[in-house]
Order: sequence, then structure tokens, then C-alpha cells
Amino acid sequence: MVDEKDRFGDKLRQKEKAEEDRFFAERDRALLAKLRDKPAAAPATPARCPACGDELAAVSHHGVSAAECPRGDGVWLDRGALESLAEREQESWLGRFFARPKR
Repeated sequence: MVDEKDRFGDKLRQKEKAEEDRFFAERDRALLAKLRDKPAAAPATPARCPACGDELAAVSHHGVSAAECPRGDGVWLDRGALESLAEREQESWLGRFFARPKR
């Protein structure tokens, strides 16, 4: 009879473990879905200019954020900023480039 109680206790522990695993798997799925839906944040630290190595300065022109080289070696945009510009400039080469069908 002692052996039966041990087997029953083992089954209860296995069931508890399975419920715990299921709980954490569901929580992880929900957290991953939340991360996927969250828009990517802009990097907190400025990048360096590939031409001169100086830190890029964050600037905003007409509501579009960009990273600009202080020495005038270039301006860098993230994809969202580039698409925002393309949306406004639909008749330019930039707008036509982003309006084309994706492969």
C-alpha cells in the first residue's frame, strides 16, 4: 500500500510540473507576441559616421528624425524615416522606389 501512495504522489508531482510548464509556455508566448507588436525603439546612443568616425548628431527636419555627421559627411535615416519621406514625395525617385511591388 505504501508503494501505491508513492506512485500517486509521483503522478501528482508530474501533473504539477506539467501545469507549471504550460503556464510558463503561455506566458512566454504572450511576452514574445507583445515584443513582436512593439515598434522598434531608436538607438539610445548615437552611432559613428562611417566616413570620419565622429559621433552622429540626432536632427529633425520636417518631422523626420535623422542622424547627421557634424562635419557634413552625410545623413543617415532609418527605414521608417525613409518611408515617411517617400510617402510625402510620391512623384520623386524615392517615392517610386518604395511604391514598387516587393519581391
